[in-house]
Amino acid sequence: MRRVRAAVAGAPGAPFTVRDANLEEPRPYEVLVRMTAAGICHTDVGIRDTWPRHLTPMVFGHEGAGRVEAVGAEVTAVTPGDHVCLTFASCGVCEQCAADHPAYCHAAQALNFSGGRPDGTTPLSLDGQPLHAGFFGQSSFATHAVVHERGVLPVPPDLPAAVAAPLGCSGQTGAGTVLNRLRPAPGSSLVVMGAGGVGLSALMAAVATGCDPVVAVDPVASRRALATGLGAKAVLAPGDGLVAALRDLTGGGAHHVVETTGRPEMARRAVGALRPRGELALLGLGAEVTFDVMGLLAKGVRVHGVLEGDSDPGRFVPELIGLYRRGLLPLDRLVTTFPFEEIGAAVAAMQDGGVVKPVLTFTE
Repeated sequence: MRRVRAAVAGAPGAPFTVRDANLEEPRPYEVLVRMTAAGICHTDVGIRDTWPRHLTPMVFGHEGAGRVEAVGAEVTAVTPGDHVCLTFASCGVCEQCAADHPAYCHAAQALNFSGGRPDGTTPLSLDGQPLHAGFFGQSSFATHAVVHERGVLPVPPDLPAAVAAPLGCSGQTGAGTVLNRLRPAPGSSLVVMGAGGVGLSALMAAVATGCDPVVAVDPVASRRALATGLGAKAVLAPGDGLVAALRDLTGGGAHHVVETTGRPEMARRAVGALRPRGELALLGLGAEVTFDVMGLLAKGVRVHGVLEGDSDPGRFVPELIGLYRRGLLPLDRLVTTFPFEEIGAAVAAMQDGGVVKPVLTFTE
């Protein structure tokens, strides 16, 4: 056991409180990582607020980066001292994992959202009682995390930790939706609804691919300005007339729309903004949405539900690092850092729209 600091949610919807906790040493296929950075995503807050009470207290966090401190006896992918980013957990052997689509792993629920390991244990404890963990296979809102080998990705030592952390979720979700699933042709039009960390990652990937025009929709003026700086040809606030404006900007309708907000009304507007045989990618976690089926059929619209950018992280994260090195995926422009102990302020800044991608940093 080692003493660590963890941001604990004591009940569904409760604020994160940084507490002292105990962490087990890694099992044979696990890796102990000392965190250097952890991104905060709307998913952390949204799922915290609806998390089952019987799985609390709980440690969330799913965009971790750090250095390996220890490895289990059977680990071969990394060694102590390696710089790594963390990503979602997958089994590696099911049909979807074997086909290089681990985001749709058959064991995803048990590995990422059960509040612990698949066997029901958790590596963390608080005041002598189990402290639930294993969120997206990591629970990176802590100074240390015990992670399965498949969720640990080596990264170059000179890659800034605040850039490495978002690669494991928001970076690969947004960019992967464009590069892995939609695969737009150069010159095709693409609209991003929601200019947060995921949406702007999709926007940067679309610009890098040569989409034209790329249009961003967001209610926050500072985010619209950032989207323009990242290559958007036009930016719009949501509101009356949005669909008509998007159709006008894209010459009769967009080839692709990436919807990240999870808002049913925005998903319906996205369909209206598409041209015949256009494609809609739904990324946001939200409520049930209904569509006019005849409208979908008449336009030949294709709707994609996409998790984690349909990424195989071991292959795709190095590609994203390459795009970052070339200046085509400047994730650092999305990031605002906060000390780990100020997690409450970081969450508030994200929720009020003032910060796109808050990243917690840890002292050595």
